[in-house]
Formats: sequence, structure tokens, C-alpha cells
Amino acid sequence: MTSLAVPEHPWLLPGELVVPGERDRAHPRRTTRDWIVDSLAFLVSLVWVLFATADALSPDPTITTAVPHWMVGVDALIGLVCCGLLWVRRRWPLGLVVATIPLTLFSLAAAVPLLIFYFTVVVHRRTAVAIGVTGAGLITNLGFSWLRPDPNLTYWETAAWGVVFSLVVLAWGMFVRARRQLIVSLRDRAERAESEQQLRVAQARHLERTRIAREMHDVLAHRISLLSLHAGALEFRPDAPADEVARAAGVIRGSAHAALQDLREVIGVLRAEDDPGGASPEPPQPTLADLPALIAESRSAGVRVNVSDTVDRSGEVPAALGRAAYRIVQEGLTNARKHAAGAAVTVDVAGGPGAGLTVAIGNRWPVGAPAGGTLPGAGTGLVGISERVTLAGGRLAYGRDDAGDFRLAAWLPWPA
Repeated sequence: MTSLAVPEHPWLLPGELVVPGERDRAHPRRTTRDWIVDSLAFLVSLVWVLFATADALSPDPTITTAVPHWMVGVDALIGLVCCGLLWVRRRWPLGLVVATIPLTLFSLAAAVPLLIFYFTVVVHRRTAVAIGVTGAGLITNLGFSWLRPDPNLTYWETAAWGVVFSLVVLAWGMFVRARRQLIVSLRDRAERAESEQQLRVAQARHLERTRIAREMHDVLAHRISLLSLHAGALEFRPDAPADEVARAAGVIRGSAHAALQDLREVIGVLRAEDDPGGASPEPPQPTLADLPALIAESRSAGVRVNVSDTVDRSGEVPAALGRAAYRIVQEGLTNARKHAAGAAVTVDVAGGPGAGLTVAIGNRWPVGAPAGGTLPGAGTGLVGISERVTLAGGRLAYGRDDAGDFRLAAWLPWPA
């Protein structure tokens, strides 16, 4: 499965949005964008600490009432410590906010870094946690407005501005959090869609490969059974005329060549797994019109085949239906050669549009073991035929009939 693409400019994204794996880390690595944001937050907070300290030390403060010089020094020290803590706020945002909430009662120099702590909690923690922290901050805001009143505003006006700042930071943080969650959700959906698409492609490739291999199995079984039949005839008739021996040897050579060609195609199908982009070999695609050639091939091998073909409008048989009928007859002839050598085989093909296509192959049940022995079989031929008929929406039955003969019969739908 192919790996997911990395963003073209990952340095422009937060660390947890760069690659999917970063979202699972407890502390995602900082990207260039994160370092720039943290540096700006530190510089803005440091400038605010210096400005608030200088204003508090001036004879006529503009943002707060006059306080003792020792308190200004303590407030400046607290502001500088909070500026330093900005570098670790991504690791412990909630812990820093809980630890510094008491400072919001009186510290003016630390106001900006404390707001940044609060914004980080809103972005990276649940909404319930953000609302809880907001409630605690609104309570301490009332105490701050009383302890550090603005010389130009009343108490309630100062408290109202504190509420406004808190709510603005809350709304901004929730917006950023919602946007990141949307990006993560869209990325997850894209990943799932890509994985499902690749799975569907792999399944389709596997099904196609299985279908081709099933076709090759039918062809190989047919070829090898013919080859074995002729070889057995040569083995048990060493005194046959020279022209019959030459003819049988030619059939053996031709069947062996065809079997090797089919085997080469099967190997190509199996090797396609290592080269998904390569073209798979095209399997043979016989139709109902190829049945006479199949019957003639069996007759040339010495099999007595009686055919009854009463198909109406045989030239209009759909390709898939004709191919399925061909494979059923091929499997029936192969089984007859393997398990009932020397027995006569009857092939009945009948039907028409709307009535369906009926294919039946029968042979006498063998008495005793054949002279050349039975050919080995895995028993998968009838299983493959059953799957083929089921996929076509038809019915299949095989086994001994009332007369004791073996019969393979299938009905396939043929739409009108």
C-alpha cells in the first residue's frame, strides 16, 4: 500500500497537522511555523512586561493606579517568569493555567503571557475544560479590577473589559480548534477513501487472477487428459501400425505444446502479483460455437461422443453464457476420460432465449479399474464449474442418475 503524501509546505502547519503520526504523539515536534509563533508570543509578552513596568514606575501611570515600587518589581519578575514559561506551554498548557490563575488577581505585567496560556488551553483541550478555565478567569477578573483599578475607568467598566478580552480569546481559540478538527477529519476521510480504493483494486485484481487461473485449470486438465489417453494407447498397443503410432505421437506432441503454452500463461498470471502495473496475459475465451472443435478433439483421441444440439438461435448466445457452456462440456469430457476411459459420452445442449440453456454430459458408470489406471485429480474441476454456474445465476447437478450412469447437468439463464 502506498504511503500517504506529506504536505508540500509542512513548515507552514502546526506540528500535529504535518503528518498523521504526529497527532498520536503526546508532544508533537515543533515545526518552523510553531517556532515563529512561539518567538513572536515571547517577544510580544516581553515588550508588554517592559511597557507595564515602565508605566507603573512613571510618576503618572496610564493603565493602572500607582503601587509601591517593591510590588512593581515583583510584578515585573512574575511577568518575566511567565514569558519564559511560554516556551513550554505546548507541553503543559492546562497545568500552567491552573498554576498561574492566582496571578490573574493582581499581576498586570503577566497579563499577556497569561492570556496566551489561556488561548493554548482553549485550542488543545476539550471545550468543557476551556469553559471551566474561562469561569475561573472571570472570577479572578473581578478581583483584579478591584486590586489594580484603571485610573480612567470605573470598576465595572474595567471588569467588563476583562470579560470582553476573555470571551474574545475563548471564541478565537475555539475557532482555531474547530478548524484543526475539520482538517484532521477531512484528512482521515481521505486516508480511509484511499485505503478502501486500494483494497478494492487489490480485490478486483485477485478476483480477476482467480478467474483467469480457473480458466487455465479447465484448459490444462483437458489437454493433459488427452495427452495421457494417447500415451496410454501407445503403452498398451506397442504393436500398432506405424501410421497410428505416428499419428498418436503427433497428437501427444501437439497436446504437450498446448499444455506448456497454457502453463506459461498460468505462471504469467501468478507473477502478475509482483508487477501490478504489468499487463496480465489474456486467457482463451471460447464460445458455444467452439463446441464442435472440442468434440472433434475428443473424438480424435478415441472417445465415443454422441452430441445432441437443439439450441434455438445459437448464433445469438451471449459470450459469457457460451463460454460457461463450453467449460461445462469440457469438464464433463475431461472427467469421462479420467474416470471412465472407453465409455461412450453423450452431450446434450438445448434451450433458447427466455427458456435458458441446458447442458448435460453423461457416461456409463465404469465397471472395474481401467486398463491404464485412472488419472489423478484434485476434485476442484466440479467445484470450479459449480462456482461458475452459481455466478451465472444457474443450477448445477451431478452424480449417478436412476440408471446408475454418471450425469453432469447444468441450467444457465438466457434472457429473452
